[in-house]
Amino acid sequence: MPVTPPAAPADVSPTDAAVPQDFDALLRQDPEVAGILLAESRRQSDTLQLVAAENFTSPAVLAALGSPLANKYAEGYPGARHHGGCEQADAAERVAVRRAATLFGAEHANVQPHSGSSAVLAAYAALLRPGDTVLAMGLAYGGHLTHGAPGNFSGRWFEFAGYGVDPDSGLIDYAQVRALARARRPKAIVCGSISYPRHPDYGTFREIADEVGAYLIADAAHPMGLIAGGAAPSPVPYADVVCATTHKVLRGPRGGMILCGAELAERIDRAVFPFTQGGAQMHTVAAKAVAFGEAATPAYAVYAHQVVAHARVLAAGLEAEGFEVATDGTDTHLVVVDPAPLGVDGRSARDRLMAAGLVLDTCALPHGNGRGLRLGTAAVTTQGMDEADMARIAALFGAAVREADDAGRLRAEVRELTGRNPPYPG
Repeated sequence: MPVTPPAAPADVSPTDAAVPQDFDALLRQDPEVAGILLAESRRQSDTLQLVAAENFTSPAVLAALGSPLANKYAEGYPGARHHGGCEQADAAERVAVRRAATLFGAEHANVQPHSGSSAVLAAYAALLRPGDTVLAMGLAYGGHLTHGAPGNFSGRWFEFAGYGVDPDSGLIDYAQVRALARARRPKAIVCGSISYPRHPDYGTFREIADEVGAYLIADAAHPMGLIAGGAAPSPVPYADVVCATTHKVLRGPRGGMILCGAELAERIDRAVFPFTQGGAQMHTVAAKAVAFGEAATPAYAVYAHQVVAHARVLAAGLEAEGFEVATDGTDTHLVVVDPAPLGVDGRSARDRLMAAGLVLDTCALPHGNGRGLRLGTAAVTTQGMDEADMARIAALFGAAVREADDAGRLRAEVRELTGRNPPYPG
């Protein structure tokens, strides 16, 4: 369950501390949009949210997102804004920066990026110039759009070389990474993926980067919440720059962040503002501060380890149902499976699962093996589900993919499961 938000300071009354969410006013003024929001609330409550990049924030994070800081324009950084009236915006950002740096053991944090892609763009802008060579995980093996996709700024501005995984184990082929680095002499090496369910070896990446004189950029968007809870190794001691999102397992608002050492702090900050972004979204910055505070609690550490334990149970259950599980399991919240042994391709399997109320993604499978299913356990763990529920979800997966015409019965089972574990009780 989401952690309990901290109490208001003693010198602030409950009335002053409250941030009203006046949905009735929205319903009266704009019933069309209000209806959409109500429908989305029902969708999230009545289906299983297994998209690996999604989670449920706490009510405290939602309150910060709907706060008066949504009205504030605050270009620049605390103490050096381009607009007046930024005293409380400055205070919120300083809290977010301090909490992020402390939580992850970093010398410097920038909490202004609007997204994970914005964070990666800023990291490239700080360290690279157009035309530089970058080594990153190939898109067919789980690389992100910002790792060299032709339609993305990364693929248009830089020369990317992609490394892959061993065809038998599905694990990163570090010998190939080293060989590519020696051959291409990249300006930067990126470690990180959207669908790799194991921990990268940050120490080996650091050795390879040092050998060829490259910067090491860790794109830790997916594991960052596990890192915060001590359930995954941290790239901070190894990478020159760490880029991440603040949603996913971290359970904060949709947004990005960058961590780095003191020697790169000014370059990173200037790359975020004014080079790649204008004014920060201060309500989101405040919500990030709330999420960082929650992630520093013992309850969150328990949650992060539960997420991994649940993913392992789910992976084992899916294997028992006949799915082929990538890398023979997982170390993280991510589970990647191939439904081909059940006689169904990835997209068809996703459609059958969606009809049964199981919401998830597809992803590329390595070595041209089509598309598989990518799912995560962050949201269902936030809802309070346990290992027995993970086993039941695996059984629902098998039934939905094999029995496409029985979606109604399965959807009723999903509603029963979510009804016992609502994302926002009450």
